[in-house]
Amino acid sequence: MSGGARFITLEGIDGSGKSTQARLLAEALRGQGHVVHLTREPGGSPGAEEIRKLLLEGDPDRWSAETEILLFTAARRDHLERVIEPALARGEIVICDRFADSTRMYQGLRSAEGREMVDSLHDLMIKREPDLTLLIDLDPQAGLDRALSRKGSEERFESFGTDLQARMRAGFLELAGDFPDRITVIDGARAPEQVAQDILGVVTSRLR
Repeated sequence: MSGGARFITLEGIDGSGKSTQARLLAEALRGQGHVVHLTREPGGSPGAEEIRKLLLEGDPDRWSAETEILLFTAARRDHLERVIEPALARGEIVICDRFADSTRMYQGLRSAEGREMVDSLHDLMIKREPDLTLLIDLDPQAGLDRALSRKGSEERFESFGTDLQARMRAGFLELAGDFPDRITVIDGARAPEQVAQDILGVVTSRLR
């Protein structure tokens, strides 16, 4: 494989279909003969999965925004060291369901200094951005309705409601404007097959 987009992340508000699209993309790329490692955040490595449980379960006010930023950064560092960087070194494509952009939005929007803190810790401890980020854009109410219809362990963040979802959507789109070379916006308000086709087209063009 000769392309530069080897570390690919999917981002978006809750219910936007990131996990489904990450799986479909991995399957499509494997069908093309690529070796793909599909992973997620928070989590992706044994240590990071333990931190995931601390973050996604319990009362919405269990942690302050500042404490969450530290926990997410710790989980991401372990994930990067033990999974992402070794897979990239082997020449694999890494597809990750969420990465630092989600922390910039969720925790960065919860306090006045949150975004600056996220970026400072990222520069200090992570020092890596994805090669390509696919931002699946969706109306906040539609996303929240989808998210709340699922059974899973992310109820803590989904319980923050539509106000935070709307602010995150605006924040994600602003981020896409700031980093147009890295972030591609995908319309998520369509059938999953149509969204997957668009995503595969973008990724394939970047792999050439």
